[in-house]
Amino acid sequence: MVQSNRKVALLGMGTVGTGVYKIMEKQKDELMDKIGTDLEISKILVRNKAKYADKVAPEKLTDQWNDIIQDDSIEIIVEVMGGIEPAATYIKEALKKGKHVVTANKDLIAVQGHALLQLAKEHNCDLLFEAAVAGGIPIIRPLNQCLAGNEITEVMGVINGTTNFILTKMSQDGMDFDEALQLATDLGYAEADPTADIEGHDAGRKLAILASLAFHSPVTFQDVYTEGISKISAKDIRYAHELGCEIKLLGIAKNTECGIEVKVHPTMIPNNHPLASVNDSYNAVFVHGDAVGDAMFYGRGAGELPTGSAVVGDILDVARNIEFQCTGRIGGSFYKNIPVKDIKETKSSYYVRMKLEDRAGTLAALAGVFGRNDVSISMLLQKTKEGKTADIVIVTYDVLEKQFMESINIISDMEMVKGISSIIRVYHS
Repeated sequence: MVQSNRKVALLGMGTVGTGVYKIMEKQKDELMDKIGTDLEISKILVRNKAKYADKVAPEKLTDQWNDIIQDDSIEIIVEVMGGIEPAATYIKEALKKGKHVVTANKDLIAVQGHALLQLAKEHNCDLLFEAAVAGGIPIIRPLNQCLAGNEITEVMGVINGTTNFILTKMSQDGMDFDEALQLATDLGYAEADPTADIEGHDAGRKLAILASLAFHSPVTFQDVYTEGISKISAKDIRYAHELGCEIKLLGIAKNTECGIEVKVHPTMIPNNHPLASVNDSYNAVFVHGDAVGDAMFYGRGAGELPTGSAVVGDILDVARNIEFQCTGRIGGSFYKNIPVKDIKETKSSYYVRMKLEDRAGTLAALAGVFGRNDVSISMLLQKTKEGKTADIVIVTYDVLEKQFMESINIISDMEMVKGISSIIRVYHS
């Protein structure tokens, strides 16, 4: 029997939950035409019901999970609480009860996503998580559906709006890191504790999800090498411009013959690459497939309504699947088990800025160390001189990380080296 009004429960009423509620209320008169059924958010799980009593009908609010999990009329659970627990327990219990789940929880999906998708499959349930990566930008569904005819070899992107805002202000307005971070905090782009953003952990979780779906092989957050932007200086930004590059915090996943590379780090990227012009709090994901070639997905990567848009899109998809009795048809297809490469076994070109004693033989000594470790120098520039020390910039050709780092370890102990100021990887397509 066709149910004319399908019921949804919302777990959490923070920024994203509020966005979901607003969009659902705005769309409610068009839902029958859009998906063939009406939808009602019948229950909202919150910690403090009094806090939301003036925003939501009081009868919809509950602080008891049992009010939701034991209600057989609720078919779709929308988890926007965040964190691992109790979200993981709630999602597992919901799937085991045959309830479909939509989540925006990147922390959870990046660690337990493969197991949760398997559980959903066992119970013929939908588990959708478009909002877990890049907010309002459609990327999960394209990887699972629109690009399914491709062998995807690379996914990379600007997938953290906070760090992109900071680097944009450093690049365009000449701010130093601390000044740009403070502005991001004042404007609400950065959390009170910005560690997850500026150290690359947030981007790392998103990259794990993207790599798993793109390469059909399990990749977790623990597999991702992460490095943040807190050591990037205004001087590095200026030198990058002289080299025809921008510095972006990129998540880069490649499927190579020797395994999957997944890493998040500051990257010098040529100005002519589309990702170089992604600024402020915008996100973009760049995909290379054997059939489609290059494709880029661009838009708002976070926020109440952009992220709420992605969540609601998933809710409507689930409702449509229920209506036409085709749930569980699309999940993550992890039919491969490709090893993930250690960062030491990956190749990159490197930008190095260091302070050296300005004396005869110094550059020759440096070149000798690099040469003995098979590190070829593409460019060597003396930038500034202060007293008896000089600022030197070296750019290498592609080299194994372990060979490069062996060179750096030796060089950093040399008497004429007064400090290695920056090491930044350089992207070449």
